[in-house]
Amino acid sequence: MESVSVHGVAVTALGLGTARMRGDECRQAVTTGLELGYRHIDTAQMYKNEDAVGDAVAQSGVDRDEAFLVTKILRGNLRYDDVLDSFAESLERLQMEYVDLLLIHAPSRSVPVSESVRAMNELQEQGAVKHIGVSNFSVSQLREAMQASATPILTNQVEYHPFKSQRSLLEFCIENDVLLTAYSPLNLGSGLSDETLQEIGARHGKTPAQVALRWLVQQEHVAAIPKASQERHLAENIDIFDFQLSEDEMEQVFELQGGLLTRLRSLLQL
Repeated sequence: MESVSVHGVAVTALGLGTARMRGDECRQAVTTGLELGYRHIDTAQMYKNEDAVGDAVAQSGVDRDEAFLVTKILRGNLRYDDVLDSFAESLERLQMEYVDLLLIHAPSRSVPVSESVRAMNELQEQGAVKHIGVSNFSVSQLREAMQASATPILTNQVEYHPFKSQRSLLEFCIENDVLLTAYSPLNLGSGLSDETLQEIGARHGKTPAQVALRWLVQQEHVAAIPKASQERHLAENIDIFDFQLSEDEMEQVFELQGGLLTRLRSLLQL
């Protein structure tokens, strides 16, 4: 599987999102995903499924250092002490000694990002967190987090798909070596009947969903974490590394959101 490298860290370009899955459904989805070759697993305190994710990873037989595990601090836990305390509980639920990436799930309206980042930096010093990042941050909020942190902000996880532009953020991430991690990369299934995606897919023998995911991971500094629970969807989503979209096809998909490729041509390596 392809990886994206930022700040010298290789992150698997396609991961497994687990939002809205709990209990046995989540446990089975992660188990199946790991069997199929997924190694980038995304969870969060808010999802209330860290225990199921931890169970699946522990029972999978996959070496811990082969899995890239991401979790997120709930917005209500962003005070310094709350970050430390709630993360300790997350580790216990995950049955792990560390996570590979810890994110602020969303910017707080009342807690300075510097306070949250200071606690996350401390967790890095302790070895409980390898890398830190943010989620749902604007360009200005991301810049503030970067300035507050003693270590690189590895990613900003945001909604991104063929029908939602992240032009300014993508440009900023490319220029500053930050990974843009796309959640809801299939727009919750909406738009997959689009003629452009269908026509491109037909040329490659791929589904519209596979075209959308390939379009994302083919962009510089972009990874995607589609959520899936059924084995056929998990298998379909990961089967995107045996074909490549042409520059014209990339342009066609960008045009679904008003066009972007020509403005990023100097930054993207397609």
